[in-house]
Amino acid sequence: MNCSISGEVPEEPVVSKKSVLLYEKRLIERHIADYGKCPVTGDPLTMDDIVPVKTGKIVKPKSLTAASIPGMLGMFQNEWDALMLSNFVLEQQLHTARQELSHALYQHDAACRVIARLKKERDEARSLLAQAERQAPLTASAATANVSALSNGKRVAEDGDMGPGSKQMRPGVSESIIAELTECNAALSQQRKKHQIPPTLAPVDALERYTQLSSHPLHKTNKPGISSIDINLSKDIVATGGIDSSAVLFDQTSGVILSTLSGHSKKVTSVKFVAPSNVILSGSADKTVRIWQGSEDGNCDCRHILKDHTAEVQAITVHATNNYFVTASLDSTWCFYDLSSGLCLTQVEDPSNSMGYTSAAFHPDGLILGTGTTEATVRIWDVKSQGNVANFDGHTGSITAISFSENGYFLATAAHDGVKLWDLRKLKNFRSFELYDQDTPTNSGT
Repeated sequence: MNCSISGEVPEEPVVSKKSVLLYEKRLIERHIADYGKCPVTGDPLTMDDIVPVKTGKIVKPKSLTAASIPGMLGMFQNEWDALMLSNFVLEQQLHTARQELSHALYQHDAACRVIARLKKERDEARSLLAQAERQAPLTASAATANVSALSNGKRVAEDGDMGPGSKQMRPGVSESIIAELTECNAALSQQRKKHQIPPTLAPVDALERYTQLSSHPLHKTNKPGISSIDINLSKDIVATGGIDSSAVLFDQTSGVILSTLSGHSKKVTSVKFVAPSNVILSGSADKTVRIWQGSEDGNCDCRHILKDHTAEVQAITVHATNNYFVTASLDSTWCFYDLSSGLCLTQVEDPSNSMGYTSAAFHPDGLILGTGTTEATVRIWDVKSQGNVANFDGHTGSITAISFSENGYFLATAAHDGVKLWDLRKLKNFRSFELYDQDTPTNSGT
């Protein structure tokens, strides 16, 4: 029994009620869907007129081509040709996909390069703008100095600030600044007389019981090390200067880094807060000092870059007025700056100190400056006259730190041989703490 359409034995035979003809189910379904009539008689026909026929399992007879070896070889050849054609099409599609992917990657790389170049141009523009803003007040000061330097219609110096020995001339500490420093000194001295030791001051035995509560890696691990530190007590923020040439602002309360101050090319040797004005000062071994202006969101912008020193800047100390600060350098000079303009008012050179300064600190009253040298000498200066009024000898090696007592009567100095305490009223050392001596101090004076 063969299908009336294909002439082959049907796999799913069905019979028409009207014509009683046998069909392959899938073929008659398609024909009815397309034409709606019987393919043999042409009479109208629907699927309701089709009745399935139940039969046993039908075994298809082998085709004539598979009945012989040449026929089978022909079938295999046809299958192989079809397989090769399909493989060729797949390879073409793969090649096209690879080309599209390569083009997309090239476009992505080009976009990244354009973005990087635009960022670089943006940063350079910002740097030029900041530099122009920093030079604006200095340009005005130089113009004023040039006008005053005119004599008989001729300019005394081409730049208006060059003096003998090709050294830059400074405006100096004016009378108004000296009056401001003196007024601050009088006010602080009066307050100091009424000052009492706070009851919350930790005793020695409490300090000995101190233990580490936490540790925070703030700087780069490829150049580890912290060379300086300062604390803003009002905001509980710690500033650190690192060997990795950057300074970091760390919020001790939340334990997060607020900002990283990048710009120096060598290690940062000193960092200082100027708390009321939200300003941070940083000195570096790259011979520069930077003035950073902080904002409420924690970011800091470099407002001034000071390049008055010719060797490493080792120390920065801020005056009690918070309007001035001093930097000390290995070039054997210390500079007195105006904080608002970043202008160096005076640069004091000490001919007797050939090795340079390693530390500096203002007296609590602000009219005395202490500096430590690489020659183990502590020098005391009168800020108003910039004159050396006293020297303390006795250390071995460079002076690494200087600190005045809160009442202003004593001075502590540190060097490689230990710590010494000095009485500023008697100008003598009254106690020394040797290095690694953790038990009892040795008195070197009375």
